[in-house]
Amino acid sequence: MNWSDYPNFSAQEFDCSHCGKNEMKHEFMAKLQHLRTVYGAPMKVTSGYRCPQHPIEAKKAAPGAHASGLACDIGVQGAEAHRLLALALEAGFTGIGVQQKGAGRFLHLDTRPEKALWSY
Repeated sequence: MNWSDYPNFSAQEFDCSHCGKNEMKHEFMAKLQHLRTVYGAPMKVTSGYRCPQHPIEAKKAAPGAHASGLACDIGVQGAEAHRLLALALEAGFTGIGVQQKGAGRFLHLDTRPEKALWSY
């Protein structure tokens, strides 16, 4: 993948914290770069690609969107989380998870085939 197509992100931000692999998909990254451009502010990636053996993915019945290179979590809270959520919906992200309580607040964004919205 040509990471220069995504000037606001680095490959390292998306490396699996378990094994170091990075299999992010171009179509997801292009959508994320578009979101970052319209958001107009830095977006902190707290989780990008996760290999199927990553502890979070290994607990699931089947690996999720992170393991397909079609998801990431963005650390954001409060009014900025609300603004980013609205822009993510406009940008066409179809899977959105909201964690806005306690420490480690974030929005999960993915491009699954069906629309889904959930809270953690």
